[in-house]
Amino acid sequence: MPKIIGGSLNAHREQVRQRVFTALRNQLYERGFDAITLAGVAAEAELGRTAMYNHFPDKESLLVAFVEEEAAQYVRRLEAAVDAAADPVDQLAVFVRLQLRALAEYHLPPGSALATTLGPASYRRIAAHADPITQRLRTILTDGMAAGRLPEEDPDLLIPMITSALASRQIIDVPPEQLDAAIAGAVRFILRAVGVKTGK
Repeated sequence: MPKIIGGSLNAHREQVRQRVFTALRNQLYERGFDAITLAGVAAEAELGRTAMYNHFPDKESLLVAFVEEEAAQYVRRLEAAVDAAADPVDQLAVFVRLQLRALAEYHLPPGSALATTLGPASYRRIAAHADPITQRLRTILTDGMAAGRLPEEDPDLLIPMITSALASRQIIDVPPEQLDAAIAGAVRFILRAVGVKTGK
């Protein structure tokens, strides 16, 4: 029987999951998704193959579980950061910065590639995690319009344009020392694009 890590079976399972996710995160950074294997992740997480398959029977289930975990953490971080800014324009700037930082940190295939990598049900599970992010953007925009800080526009038109702009890896695929400037430029672009009223 495998050795139990932690004080209970549930704690053991959670610690194993976190070890696996850490190993997967490292390998995504170093190699990219296509080069990853369950055996390679298990080896880095110091798990036997049988133990790995008990938790994640295939690469797709591992990816889905990892994205769900990362997305939940990111949504909590996004909500806290946006809530800390009182003005809707500041909230939009925070939103843009965090979205681009997240894009720079993660090394998953883009949405279109994920759709072909995963089965339809798995892709829908992952895509569903974008819903609270999109809803927060909608709230920022509608609050900004209600406060007179943004001109009246249809949020259903603005949201896909903003999210498409923020999904481009070309923005953040720059040398590390240029990343802050690239993100700052993207923030200025998005604020101008939605017609931020500066009061000047």
